[in-house]
Amino acid sequence: MSFPGLPLLPTTIVGSYPQPDWLIDREGLKSRLPPRVRAQELWRIEGPMLADAQEAATLVAISDQKLAGIDIVGDGEMRRESYSNRLATALEGIDIDNPGVAIDRTGAANPVPRVTGPIRRAGPIEAQDAGFLKQRAGGWVKITIPGPFTMTQQAQNDYYADDRALAMDYADAVNAEARDLFAAGVDIVQLDEPYLQAKADQAREFAIDAINRAVKDVGGLTALHICFGYAHVHKGAAKPKGYGFLEELEASNVDIISIEAAQPKLDPSILRELPSKHIMYGVIDLNDPNVETPEIVAARIREALPYIDAERLIIAPDCGMKYHSRHVAFGKLKAMVDGAAIVRRELQG
Repeated sequence: MSFPGLPLLPTTIVGSYPQPDWLIDREGLKSRLPPRVRAQELWRIEGPMLADAQEAATLVAISDQKLAGIDIVGDGEMRRESYSNRLATALEGIDIDNPGVAIDRTGAANPVPRVTGPIRRAGPIEAQDAGFLKQRAGGWVKITIPGPFTMTQQAQNDYYADDRALAMDYADAVNAEARDLFAAGVDIVQLDEPYLQAKADQAREFAIDAINRAVKDVGGLTALHICFGYAHVHKGAAKPKGYGFLEELEASNVDIISIEAAQPKLDPSILRELPSKHIMYGVIDLNDPNVETPEIVAARIREALPYIDAERLIIAPDCGMKYHSRHVAFGKLKAMVDGAAIVRRELQG
């Protein structure tokens, strides 16, 4: 796998970028668990003007990334209340008016989509967003969608005989969506699967089957993001020093695995568990409100290099940046780009 036109150690964001205060109630967003069902009350702009406002915010996110020097640009997830709920609530088979309940990875009950019939995708959900991103950003672009295992964990299953069956239908919906995203021009489609870590034992039962079904013959490069959860949501809780579900992903058909390394001070030797994968390596600690220096970022990158060829390494933050201020998020991205440049120069002489 190659990345024509990209430098060694290319940089990207994981998914979200801070949404403007004029677009969404950021304090309201921070005061609750990430919404799994629709949360229209968070938007400051109503009716037909909301789509235009979300589009304007997307242009800001694209502009900031390009100004910072990011190589693989995302849309910042400006049109979403959370990373998963926009797609998950747009599928057939969901009773959006009568939500269910599931235990969040924090241990708290959270309203979730209630599955009352066969999960089906009636048509493209984010393809228009993908086309907008490619047209405005140019170059390499990536868009994110929730993965089938995580959506299964974030739903109340009132229809299927078991979670495996539900996950497989979610996988078919994700597969159809990914095909349309590639057709719209994106270069990488990323599946967000944080619940692989949160529910590792159940993940071993069927997650790889579901993920492989989701990415089968989609027509482009795929990535998969796992993490220990948003730093803001898990504030005060120590993060594990290792993943409960990682080496299993070597058997997946995903091209790129995104892992969180900076905040938990992850032992980089775990990269040996994924010898055939490209790695999006988290070098920005999102629990720290201070902006890293490029030298700190460079040191974190160097720690990984004994365990992975530089050609397989992509540089990224640990997770989404939505809970930070735009000022801090931009500063961290610029430091990340500059830190990657330091190590790139060292490697290329």
